[in-house]
Amino acid sequence: MFYLGIDSGTQSTKAIVLDLETGAILASGHQSYDLIEGLPAGHLEQHPQSWIAAVEGSITQCLEKLGVDRGKIRGIGVSGQQHGLVALDAADQPVRPAKLWCDTSTQAQCAEIAHEFGGQPGVIALAGNAMLPGYTIPKVLWMKQNEPENFAKTVSILLPHDYINFWLSGVKRMEYGDASGMGILNVNTRQWCRELIDYIDPRVHEMLPELGSSRVVHGRLRPELAAKWGLSDDVVISAGGGDNMMGAIGTGNIKPGVITASFGTSGTLYGVAGSPVVDGQGEVAAFCDSTDQWLPLVCTMNVTVVTEQVREMFGWDLGQLEAAVGSAKQGADGVMFLPYLNGERTPNLPNGSGVMHGLRTTNMTPENLARAAVEGATLGLAYGLKRFRDLGMDPSEIRLTGGGSKSAVWRQIAADCFDAEVVTLSTSEGAALGGAIQAAYARANEGGQEEKVSYETLCGQLVALDETTRCYPDAERAARYAEQLERQMELTGRLNQVGWL
Repeated sequence: MFYLGIDSGTQSTKAIVLDLETGAILASGHQSYDLIEGLPAGHLEQHPQSWIAAVEGSITQCLEKLGVDRGKIRGIGVSGQQHGLVALDAADQPVRPAKLWCDTSTQAQCAEIAHEFGGQPGVIALAGNAMLPGYTIPKVLWMKQNEPENFAKTVSILLPHDYINFWLSGVKRMEYGDASGMGILNVNTRQWCRELIDYIDPRVHEMLPELGSSRVVHGRLRPELAAKWGLSDDVVISAGGGDNMMGAIGTGNIKPGVITASFGTSGTLYGVAGSPVVDGQGEVAAFCDSTDQWLPLVCTMNVTVVTEQVREMFGWDLGQLEAAVGSAKQGADGVMFLPYLNGERTPNLPNGSGVMHGLRTTNMTPENLARAAVEGATLGLAYGLKRFRDLGMDPSEIRLTGGGSKSAVWRQIAADCFDAEVVTLSTSEGAALGGAIQAAYARANEGGQEEKVSYETLCGQLVALDETTRCYPDAERAARYAEQLERQMELTGRLNQVGWL
């Protein structure tokens, strides 16, 4: 049997076809799209129809490669960018473009909500998470305050992957994992927080779709799509989830002890926990995962975006960037790069900017700037890992994904910064693979009271590590990076305190 995995991100959509028996990826498809141009600073939006067109295009590419074997497809699982607001009218049409996870225009709304409940500690006490600009519910308040005509038209609210699921199946529903990033789900009870919703607007209760388990089947592929694509009329649509939740499944991160680190444009660290991991400081997101467990997560907004800026500045290709980073010493001869080019989420610096510190005539070289960029971005994630350890999560292994993980030099820097073993996966399509695995799980266990096939079994068969990439930390280098992390965070705090960041 074959399963389709869809990964709908901020820049593009990818689709893969997984052969459940062999674990092979038989076909793949890809289609890109852009952000809406010309918006004010901090406003980042996309048309939901762009995602649908890309999903259909990517699936069509896969089906063309499969030919007559397309009839073996039994399920579809969707991974989507988290936190985006899709507001639909009575005809189920978007009332406006979707505000995305990286949209930081809702700072005033977050401050207002937090103030109403006694500051961020009060919000954390209610729902388990601080109220941050990336989350969904501040976007709803922003729309109510800035676009009252669109708020009045809104009948239902979906997240990006929910909207794709709705298009595929005709069913509106939310699962716990992606829903926990809205900012109104009490992650301890997996129920909506009535107090927060009432403050935004009591109407929001009616806008929210059914909330339920991430393990159950979401629906069936709509008959018209099945006929159009030449598929069976019994293709299941699994619950799907946010990209990090699906990435956890696709990297085999399904039980405590493993951490996944994504080195993409932005960066994420997450690991599965058997009970809620609530951070009183609000720096670690206390999310649910998409297997009905929990997924404490740290997100930074500046990883390969930083190294790409340096690479383009010097006109290097990726090989030249790698060589430059590798030729510089640890610590870049005292050059430190605070990597907040896009603002930052951890630490919470939505208006933050990048800072190059420690430059002298003797160390201002392209190689040191490149090394400082990699170290600054990696130490940003290392701060998140330190917070994990403070909360009792001490991983035995960190699994790397994303474009930055392809660099052997960067992998070793990561092992030393994290003071942990790191390794990559045999496939780079973690979120799409997670979607396909979740679809296979949902199909195998549909309608049963007892689990017939476990995630542990499926991931053991389908998720493979690339042991040639495994890196081990060096104790001396790790100790020096721990000191460098303290300096980086101290400098960040001091500059932010006086408004110079």
